[in-house]
Amino acid sequence: MTTRHTPPQSSLRIGRGAFLLAFGILLGLMLLSGVLTRVVPAGSFERELVNGREMVIPGSYQLAPEHQAPPVWRWFTAPVEVLFAPGAVVAITIIVFLIFVGGSFAVLERSGVLQAVLNRLVGRFYQRRYLLMAIIIFFFMAVASVLGIYEAMVPLIVFIVPLALKLGWDSLTGLGMSLLPLAFGFAAAVSNPFTIGVAQRIAELPLFSGAWLRIPFFLLTYGAVLLFVRRHARRVEANPERSPVYRQDTRRRELLEREAAAVPHGSQELPAPMYRAARWFGGCIALAFVFIFITARNPVLSDLAFPLMALLFLVGGIGAGILSGMPHRRVAAGFLGGAASMLPAVLLILMSLSVRHIVDAGGITDTILETAAGLIAGSTTFGAAFFVYLVTLGMNFFIGSASAKAFLMMPILAPLADLVGITRQTAVLAFGFGDGFSNMLYPSNALLLIGLGFTVVSYPRWVRWTILLQGSMFAISMLFLWIAVQTGYGPF
Repeated sequence: MTTRHTPPQSSLRIGRGAFLLAFGILLGLMLLSGVLTRVVPAGSFERELVNGREMVIPGSYQLAPEHQAPPVWRWFTAPVEVLFAPGAVVAITIIVFLIFVGGSFAVLERSGVLQAVLNRLVGRFYQRRYLLMAIIIFFFMAVASVLGIYEAMVPLIVFIVPLALKLGWDSLTGLGMSLLPLAFGFAAAVSNPFTIGVAQRIAELPLFSGAWLRIPFFLLTYGAVLLFVRRHARRVEANPERSPVYRQDTRRRELLEREAAAVPHGSQELPAPMYRAARWFGGCIALAFVFIFITARNPVLSDLAFPLMALLFLVGGIGAGILSGMPHRRVAAGFLGGAASMLPAVLLILMSLSVRHIVDAGGITDTILETAAGLIAGSTTFGAAFFVYLVTLGMNFFIGSASAKAFLMMPILAPLADLVGITRQTAVLAFGFGDGFSNMLYPSNALLLIGLGFTVVSYPRWVRWTILLQGSMFAISMLFLWIAVQTGYGPF
């Protein structure tokens, strides 16, 4: 009698080298943030509540000479402090999300459900794999661009990356089909309620106006991402050793191939237990997406999408393991093992959130914004639009939430736009460009670290791989900003 081998740990486990490198980068950013609190004077804007949201009052900035910068030792306790600071629910939600997804994915791996579903997909689409790639990239970009769905889509990375491996590509291709278009779609927003919607409402523009310029930008961005990922995939397909992560992917490929033995390659029929398990898990994820799409334009209910996705991953993963015939004890062991494999990623996430916490504790966030606003006020036309882009780019390093940045910055940027002679619509466009693309560059962005934590790709390797695409998108963004300035992009 033969027994099927069970891997001792989830393939989502972050590599030691990647972890140490990311740890060192984030520690350096925490120290830099701490130093800034000692050299940048503290100050603040007055704020008022508008429709339940806190907004700054333009022209109300004042220095706070009595504000004391946090002591040096608090720079190092910041990863713990974020769990108790205002807005700690975000950090706690991210941690729970990682644990649930990591544990559930491990159960899907060890039960064979993941491999059975992947084998079926590969059997159906292998001959049309580049068409499948184009559809997947468009799907991720469209839901982010039109509906603003970002965080809730991140869990799908754990399926797209293994699918890319089984189609003969690598982990970078998988991220290029999921994480990359997700962020770029968010930046190339057509009607994203969290960037375009909030910013236009604060600037008193007609909601989602100006789409005539944003739609061509979205299509160009889609074409650039597709060509970039497709070119890389063809190169890897022709010679797998040319992949920058070939060695790191080898172990994960071995795990996938070992587990794939339960279902013959190309089989179109799943064994009955696997079929029931796959249907259960698929139903849970489908239910989550129904909620996400229905509530996408409701800022209050959309905040529930991330925790709901995590909960349904938990229910779906454990239920799938049980329905596949896996003993309850092995389901529990698999879940705990997968959850434990996410603990290094949890530490990195807390460190990334600490960067903003340290800056906020030092009271210098508003000072940075006031200084940047002075640069914009001293510019004219295209220079002003470019500075709005740069200011958003800089603020995005400290404040990852698009809507939070909009409520902080747009009350200042909108009247500044009137002052320097660019339309408010142009300011909103520059804000969107500066907000989204850099999400795939900044290690202070928690979602980037989550996405990379699901793979073997280290942060420096990711930056090296995407930097040329980022440069191309910068050039295209500047072209569209120039068009906006020259055409008086409006209505005003």
